Amino acid sequence: MGGLLSETPPVTTGREAAREAARHELSRPEYHRNDPGLFRRAMDRFWDWIGSLFEHASGATPGGTAGLVAVAVLVLLVVAALWWRLGTPRRAATAAGHLFDDRVRSAADHRAAAEALAADSRWNEAVQERMRAVVRSLEERTLLDPRPGRTADEAAAEAAVSLPSHAADLRAAARTFDDVTYGARPADATMYATLRTLDQALSRTKPLLTGPTP
Repeated sequence: MGGLLSETPPVTTGREAAREAARHELSRPEYHRNDPGLFRRAMDRFWDWIGSLFEHASGATPGGTAGLVAVAVLVLLVVAALWWRLGTPRRAATAAGHLFDDRVRSAADHRAAAEALAADSRWNEAVQERMRAVVRSLEERTLLDPRPGRTADEAAAEAAVSLPSHAADLRAAARTFDDVTYGARPADATMYATLRTLDQALSRTKPLLTGPTP
């Protein structure tokens, strides 16, 4: 046996030791230079979660993914239609649609308030006060009966009977008041100037006391 060369047994590494060595090697910075940042990883996990939810929802919806998309689009259309029709949600007291609150003020008071608000470029409130001045002035001239809870549209329709030449302008003024007050439409200087001009014109117009000729 002396002629045979002795062989050195191969070096073996245990499984745990090999795993630890590989983990240590892969933790070196040069292997992670192109890794996504913390924000990117968080967003990836978020979108994976959204995708998982969508996948489960589509499986539970008739028609699968297409059915889920159709339902989502329908819901969005309904919400958009309600938002367009009703405007921004507001307090219940405001949504009642009444022109006046519980305080009773003269047309001159409303005009003074409107002018002060306009001077501060607070156009929404200035428009509201000017419309109130228009209606209160018509009540003071007995062209409208004072009535709690009257809306701008009702006031315009009733005033048009004795002021037919301004019927269209009165309807436009009421629409402006409603859009600004309940429809979240921002007012501007032009809208206020239009209402002020109408207010001044109405004060100079002789009413048709017998109503329009059929």
